[in-house]
Parts: sequence; structure tokens; C-alpha cells
Amino acid sequence: MELFRIFIHDSSFSFILEIILRCIIMYLMIIIFLRFSGKRGVRQLSIFEIAIILCLGSIAGDPMFTEDLPLIQALTVFVSILVLYRCTTYLTMKSKKIESLLEGKPMYIVQDGMLVLEGIKNEKYSYDEFFSEMRQQQIEHLGQIKIALLETEGCLSLIPFHDSEVKWGLPIFPDEYKQTIDYYPERFYSCMFCGNTRLIKKINEICERCQKQHWVLSINTKRSK
Repeated sequence: MELFRIFIHDSSFSFILEIILRCIIMYLMIIIFLRFSGKRGVRQLSIFEIAIILCLGSIAGDPMFTEDLPLIQALTVFVSILVLYRCTTYLTMKSKKIESLLEGKPMYIVQDGMLVLEGIKNEKYSYDEFFSEMRQQQIEHLGQIKIALLETEGCLSLIPFHDSEVKWGLPIFPDEYKQTIDYYPERFYSCMFCGNTRLIKKINEICERCQKQHWVLSINTKRSK
């Protein structure tokens, strides 16, 4: 029967038990590696460390079900990579150049209520990704943010303005982040591309920071507690 060949083929019961044992051993090896690497969560991993984890996943996968592949080979690879990782970590602590090369540098995304254009271009992130991170930290608009920093492990660190310092800023919720076609002389407008916020003279005025012509009505609500 075709289904029997697909699911069972010539696998013996003893080999199935062996696969279970192999899986348990390799699973424990992965846990031990992560424990000795000193990391407590995925959010703490740099790009360099994520690459190592992906490689380890491949190394751990094959020995789980390959009958003629002894576990000692996979264990040797695990130990070797752990030693190399520890040596690399030591070198990054001793040399800022090596640390920057392997882990990158924190990047400013928002300063003084406006997007840092160089930071956004260098990181090649979409606006939605940044705005989503900010919304999760109860941010409604850029005027609430003094500094936003993209850390090397990928998380966004925010330093908000005090309520008394909140400015008019670019809204980051979908319903409000829409190009407006209406012009109100007394209202503040924010550039949709860089967050530059000011009074404008016409709705298609060119932004002096990014040379774009897309504006949205600014808001200046205080940050929710």
C-alpha cells in the first residue's frame, strides 16, 4: 500500500525507538548549548548568534534520524562551535572593532520627535515595522518620543518626552497615518516620510528635510500611562 510505504517503508520498531532516543539527546544538547552561551531569550540574540543557532539546527537534525550517523560526530561539532563562540565572545569584549563587525551598532531611529532618515535607510526596515514596535510601547505619535534607538539584537529602546514636553508629531496609527488633502492654515502638519512637523502654507508644500510632498495632520496627545 502506498501510504504504508510513505509512512513506514522498511523502518523497524527498534530504529523508531533509536530515533526517539537520538531526538532526546540532540534536544538536550541544544538546550545545554543555549544555556552555556549565556543568552536567556531570542530577543537577546545578535545576527551572528542567530546564524549559529540556524547552523546548529541543521547539525542537530540529521543525527536524529540518520541511522549510520553516530551522535559523537554531532556532539563534537556542538562542543567545537561552543568553544569557538566563547572565544569570539571574548574577542568582542576586548575589541570594539570586532564587536561592531559581528554584532553591528545601535542605530538612532527617532531624535527629538522626528525620524532619522539615515538610520531608516541604513537598516532597510519598513515604516510599519518601526511604528508597530512603538505602538506596542504605548506611543501614539512621534512628538512623544525624545529618542528611539534600534538595538543590535533588534529591539527598539525608547526615551519618551515628559508630558509637559510633548510636541505636535506624526501619528503612527493606521487610521491617522493617511495623507490628507484638506488644508487648515492654523493646524500643524507632519511629513509622512521624515516626521518633520510644522505649519505649512499649502497642502503640496515640499518638506525641507526629505523633499517629499506628503503631509498628514499632526496630533499632540499625551502618552497613556
